[in-house]
Amino acid sequence: MDFISINPTTGETVKRYTAWTEDELEQAMRRTAEAAPAWQSTRVDERRERLKTIAAELRNRSDAYASKITLEMGKPIQEARAEIEKCAWVSEFFAENAERFLRDELVETDASRSYVAFQPLGTVMGVMPWNFPFWQVFRFAVPALAAGNCVLLKHASNVPQCAEAIEELFLRSGFPSGVFQWLRIAHAHTEKLIEDARVHAISLTGGEQAGRRIAALAGRNLKKTVMELGGSDPFVVLTDADLERAATTAVTARFQNCGQSCIAAKRFILVDAVADEFLALFKLKVQSLIVGDPSQEETRIGPMARSDLRDGIHRSVAESIRQGAVPVLGCEPVTGQGYFYEPSILDRVTPGMPAYEEELFGPVAVIVRTRDEQEALTTANRHRYGLGASVWTRDRRKGEDFARRLQCGAAFVNGLVKSDPRMPFGGVKDSGYGRELGIYGLREFVNVKSVWIG
Repeated sequence: MDFISINPTTGETVKRYTAWTEDELEQAMRRTAEAAPAWQSTRVDERRERLKTIAAELRNRSDAYASKITLEMGKPIQEARAEIEKCAWVSEFFAENAERFLRDELVETDASRSYVAFQPLGTVMGVMPWNFPFWQVFRFAVPALAAGNCVLLKHASNVPQCAEAIEELFLRSGFPSGVFQWLRIAHAHTEKLIEDARVHAISLTGGEQAGRRIAALAGRNLKKTVMELGGSDPFVVLTDADLERAATTAVTARFQNCGQSCIAAKRFILVDAVADEFLALFKLKVQSLIVGDPSQEETRIGPMARSDLRDGIHRSVAESIRQGAVPVLGCEPVTGQGYFYEPSILDRVTPGMPAYEEELFGPVAVIVRTRDEQEALTTANRHRYGLGASVWTRDRRKGEDFARRLQCGAAFVNGLVKSDPRMPFGGVKDSGYGRELGIYGLREFVNVKSVWIG
């Protein structure tokens, strides 16, 4: 199997990497197994210095790293730079807070002294997607490394240059050989490694079916997992919302990264009283988006990452229209070079349509109309996914009450759903389980050990 780097803006092959042989994979596993004991015993302040170096290196080489993202998966260059900056931020955050998060917690018992210690599990394997090829890796890897674990990266096969650059970055920043490794392996080897005794936990960000398969295999081998499996985030607009502000944020919430985000707003749930006005504002703002070469500063919508993804989303859109959804804008692939799809809006989408039931991973906004605010809440929760959600209202108290009743891992009132190193990130229902980021993310991959001294 080859790992092929294809420029989605042109469809041209840029670079090929050959998958490892069995012997090469075994050598890599031995390197990590040999590196693990020393890394686990490394003092937290030493790990902190490595993470600070990572942050500095990311900022020093921001343009080069951002260009790799843009080249391999089509992210507009401004967004790619923001992704690199966020990786630097998460590295700094855990450099500054890991010691506090890992500090022993004293507990009063009948012992002369008793406490809870947080110790590394060993080696965490991350199976990561292509849509945020740096951030997704840093989101799981930095807390795991800060806790004293080693990290093995199985990255998406269409972003090999990003994977290689990340591995080189960790080595250049002083992380010992074997502590962080990119695995140049096929999917079959991924499942085999879950059974390998040298892998102690697995973090997956990806599709629901892959999550079910890997979680089941990890469960049979009694290994800890964190699963982030996507979503169909509701963006709920109540009758008293600031419609101008909501519509402006809605454009970013849906169309950032060409809509290829787990926490993108995917179902715009509008109360009938404000639906037409919101939709008119939203349509005007979407029409102003500049579609084109993602390496250009003015571009806001680049290509989709792969041709099969574009074909898949168009099938879902076309079938939804056949079932009664109303195309308001776009809803067609862009002809010519590259994997472009028009920024699109589908109105009057109802349960049962593909645009409602599936996670539309691309630049298509789905409009769902409801009679009143109670029906809006019921509609928001009546879905198998539960990753993020937002609600828009001028009444903060009502918004907070609404947010607390949303069935999701992260609820935002009058704001864009986003991940933040300071806050836990993850979902419920078919969006997965476990948390990344914050103190809860760091403690996912540690042994929470009780120590009792008589």
